[in-house]
Amino acid sequence: MQVTAENAKKDKPTPAFSRTNPFPAKVLKNVNLNGEGSSKETRHLELSLEGSGLSYVPGDALGVVPENDPELVAALIEEMHWDGQAVVTINKQGETLPLKEALTTFFEITLLNKKILQQSASFTENEALQNLVLVENAAQLKEYCYGRDLLDMLRDFGPWKASSQEIVSLLRKMPPRLYSIASSFTAHPGEVHLTIGAVRYTSNGRDRKGVCSVLCAERLKDGDTIPVFVQPNKHFHLSESGESDIIMVGPGTGIAPFRSFIEERAVNKATGRTWLFFGDQHAATDFLYQSELEKYQQEGAVTKLDTAFSRDSEKKVYVQHKMLENSQELFAWLEKGAIFYVCGDKEHMAKDVHEALITVIEKEGARARDAAEAYLKDMQQNGRYQRDVY
Repeated sequence: MQVTAENAKKDKPTPAFSRTNPFPAKVLKNVNLNGEGSSKETRHLELSLEGSGLSYVPGDALGVVPENDPELVAALIEEMHWDGQAVVTINKQGETLPLKEALTTFFEITLLNKKILQQSASFTENEALQNLVLVENAAQLKEYCYGRDLLDMLRDFGPWKASSQEIVSLLRKMPPRLYSIASSFTAHPGEVHLTIGAVRYTSNGRDRKGVCSVLCAERLKDGDTIPVFVQPNKHFHLSESGESDIIMVGPGTGIAPFRSFIEERAVNKATGRTWLFFGDQHAATDFLYQSELEKYQQEGAVTKLDTAFSRDSEKKVYVQHKMLENSQELFAWLEKGAIFYVCGDKEHMAKDVHEALITVIEKEGARARDAAEAYLKDMQQNGRYQRDVY
């Protein structure tokens, strides 16, 4: 066969997009899901995967490689009187970038750790830092790192006798941020949707911003591109059988994978029942995807929808309280083989939901605490209790 330029082109494998080679996904839509007056900002982001060869299943995550806030980068360069155009080496392979670009696109500058402080101590005679890195002050060192960034360290422990190269050599590469995918590929071929809560807070006298969440909230516009890859999630996935009943607990941005589950089951006309528990602060401003969910409920793709809006009543009501209110029916679903999913905050919500689940099994199954725990453990081992918590 004669190899023409066209054939050669066909035979040439397209580069596989992955964590090490992310795909530049184009922004199709970026809207705030919260109503006016909400204390929260939750972005619904729609990205194009056209031409990437990437696909995903409900439960998977999307890795997003963000850039640092240009204001923070400018403050670092100004603090240290650096030249933003000076070329620095960024890795062991000897690759180089101008300093400003390296601080923007390559390095993690918003988190500190023990290693960075210990190594930076050799670049200053500052006594406070010399004390902080002593072995006996490990607890104080850990406390200092919490909620502080590179700019804090450079301001707190100067004067510095280090070049920009020596300082960036202390930093680690910017890690990608993983978000639960909020869409079904079957329902939206060639697209991927995310639900991202903008993180903003004040700590140690400075306003802080989540690197990726605030990039999405403030700087990412329609038509822009952002590097992404698909991260499969073997431990959190929708049952292949459309006949299974599913119970989903996802307050706040924890709704993301369940939007994907519901869309997938709606497209595939699943016959199993679907029960969603959703919670947030105020029904008027924080009911994420309300019209979509209510439409799915009318069409039968969502069998039951229970909501808990914690700030709308005198006594705070959360998703676990709604589970306890519905304990009899909840247990009946479990007894019939329903799969129970929970997504969202690991520190409080997931623990409270776990406790509520044990209480439901104890009460409705007339079991002792240890027997209820064993029931739940058995569900977990059989893939009927799955958690995506962060």
